Amino acid sequence: MSLTRQGFGPTIVGPYVPHSTPEEATVNNSTWQMILARRSIRKYTAQPVTLEEVKQLLEAAMAAPSGHNVQPWHFITVTHREALNRMAAIHPYGKMLPQAPLCIVICGEPRSEFWAQDCAAAAENILLAATALGLGGVWCGVHPHPELEQPVREILGIPPEITPFCLIPIGHPAERKEPRTQYREERVHYEHW
Repeated sequence: MSLTRQGFGPTIVGPYVPHSTPEEATVNNSTWQMILARRSIRKYTAQPVTLEEVKQLLEAAMAAPSGHNVQPWHFITVTHREALNRMAAIHPYGKMLPQAPLCIVICGEPRSEFWAQDCAAAAENILLAATALGLGGVWCGVHPHPELEQPVREILGIPPEITPFCLIPIGHPAERKEPRTQYREERVHYEHW
């Protein structure tokens, strides 16, 4: 699989291998490839996600930037089929949950000023890490919709002072999507609007 659009030329070759030194990282390295290869994957095989992979996903999440380094996030890993089915039943865009071997539910502490931004950064890190591990995932928003927050809170026993932010179903992809850029020059403004 390779990228050839609009001058993008890196070739994607196998799983991501982290660089050990900053000198090894360049704009044409695996990080750039993973960013463009990250796609919303909604179909999964029956192969489970390993505990080691789950830990790597959560390490990536917790490496995200956080306003004032408050780190207001909490993560619930869900593999029990009943809970996944119940969340699919209440989420209008969660129909892939019954086939997903894993769902990471990102929650936040709203007392933190930038909690939603911090949780969003953690979610993107999870999605990029999933791509790097050869997994697929998709972001299913929950906050700021009380009609989604409350049932997710009830299904997973989330305390009232914590807000469910999003669901990220994850698994081994049963569909393939090509890497892409969605760069749009008309959305870029230089120096002023």
